[in-house]
Amino acid sequence: MNKELLEKKANGFRKKLGLGSETTIRLKSILSQLNITTIFKPLGGGFSGMAIKIKQNNDESLRFILVNSNHPLGKQHFTICHELYHLFIQENFTARSCVTGKFDINDREEYNADWFASFLLLPEAGIKALIPDKELGKNKITIQTILKIEHFFGCSRAAILFRLFKLNLINQNFYNEHKANVKKSARENGYLTDLYESGNHQEFIGNYGSLARELFDEGKLSESQYLSLLHDLTSPYDALKTNINKDDEDKE
Repeated sequence: MNKELLEKKANGFRKKLGLGSETTIRLKSILSQLNITTIFKPLGGGFSGMAIKIKQNNDESLRFILVNSNHPLGKQHFTICHELYHLFIQENFTARSCVTGKFDINDREEYNADWFASFLLLPEAGIKALIPDKELGKNKITIQTILKIEHFFGCSRAAILFRLFKLNLINQNFYNEHKANVKKSARENGYLTDLYESGNHQEFIGNYGSLARELFDEGKLSESQYLSLLHDLTSPYDALKTNINKDDEDKE
């Protein structure tokens, strides 16, 4: 799949979700809308995430994403878009772990997923709409505009600099000069630095937990089974056990 087709697929995916080509993408809402069970867990730095797709007998598919919450939020957003390629665009996909943002041509589906993520997270029309006319020449974009785009689309500095470079709006020297001191530049221009820091630890998206609780409340799961299910997904076992014991005490 060439880059032009991947961009068309990304724009088409946006359209199916009811998103325009200049709007930001609220990824957690999209994950919920698409019924993708998603878990954010602190993992080793070299691992970005993974996706699993399981086909059911009724031709429906169960979809799962795991995201490394030790990565900065902007990087996590890119990873989610990358995994959406595997789950919705790649044919005959089942499962794989990913190191995103490498654009490794030797791993074709990972390369495709990186480009799809870049187009989905940072559409060309949306980027250019935020750049003032006087900054649309080569290397004319200011750090203030870069920060504005980063925070509007919720992306990393690396992701926006890569897109600007590929759109021929900056050269390699400009890229190298602006890829460092990211938090410092944000603070100096009045932006919060959350986007460049880790987060979402143990967060969970999906109805798995609710279903488990429903079965527990109906007596179809024992307490230990219920806690085990939730422990595998998100919260520390001790915290959950404490909360349940507290609920039982409250009932008494």
